[in-house]
Amino acid sequence: VLLLLALAETACPSPASLASRRAEALKKLLEVFGMEDPPAPPTHFKQPPQYMVDLFNTVANADGVTKNPDILEGNTVRSFLDKTHSEEMRFLFVLSSVAKNEKILTAELHLFRLWPRVTDGPKRHHFCQVSVYQLLEKDKPDTPGGKKLLAARLVSLQTSGWEVFAITPAVRDWIEDESSNQGLLVTVQGPGGSPLDPPPLQFASGRGHHESKKPMLVLFTDDGRRGASLPTAAFPGGSHTPGTTPWSRSTRSLGRLKPCQRHPLSVDFEEIGWSGWIISPRGYNAFHCKGSCPFPLGENMRPTNHATVQSIINALKLSEGVSSPCCVPDKLYSINLLYFDDDENVVLKQYDDMVAGSCGCH
Repeated sequence: VLLLLALAETACPSPASLASRRAEALKKLLEVFGMEDPPAPPTHFKQPPQYMVDLFNTVANADGVTKNPDILEGNTVRSFLDKTHSEEMRFLFVLSSVAKNEKILTAELHLFRLWPRVTDGPKRHHFCQVSVYQLLEKDKPDTPGGKKLLAARLVSLQTSGWEVFAITPAVRDWIEDESSNQGLLVTVQGPGGSPLDPPPLQFASGRGHHESKKPMLVLFTDDGRRGASLPTAAFPGGSHTPGTTPWSRSTRSLGRLKPCQRHPLSVDFEEIGWSGWIISPRGYNAFHCKGSCPFPLGENMRPTNHATVQSIINALKLSEGVSSPCCVPDKLYSINLLYFDDDENVVLKQYDDMVAGSCGCH
């Protein structure tokens, strides 16, 4: 009876069994993306920073496939919005979502420069000096040892727009010791360091300004993940290879004698319930390799020398138990995900070996 029940379960799995298998499969897929659990979707509609959207579009095509593997420094870009919401030029970024194994490569403070105030009199400046300090003692920034200079430069008073300051040493300190994160202080002075009251230059704060102009910390890191030794490359051409349909869910039935070639394999993030936290892409075409590797192997099969020898041994039955070569990916592309993490920060992460670029007999 138990055997019959087991056979029946195998032939026609119960809804509970199917749900369990689906949950296990999605957990395995999450592991591929370096996560234990899916991040919770934002509690309300949230617009991702335009910088992160633009960066994704620079790095990847519409399907998330990497355009050029050398564009990104490292494989992860994290963005953090200011938590102080203060009108003063003090900023605090909570970096608790950065994993301990991530190598900090570059950290940037992005501030949106507002149109300067109109000042009276003949002594109007065309430039001012902007300095960024790491606060060492939050309540005593003006005391000796209360702050450390990270960056300083002259900024034009003739325009508005984003200003970017390198603050890598401070972020490395904060990652090493979270309690040392007392935030940043930004000052505006005259070209020679003279005080300006009121300062003619202001940056958008976290309060009272549009979401797209809020102060932001951008962190470039590398989590140490590396793909297989197969060749990787930029995805050739536009959003997909000519002659394929990335979102096709069905292909023609292929006989066993069809030669080794690449076929569509759609991964739809909405279908698997991940569209709430993944911003882009909505899915991607992983492709898969299918077909036979018959003797003799032609150049169109892209065989390795080992596969050619194996094919000959198999065809001539020169040794027992030697199978014919297999149809497998011989070039892999990386993909990029733009998503919200558990703290509702926007992250861009690149994953190696996610798309079969071409197939061959190996």
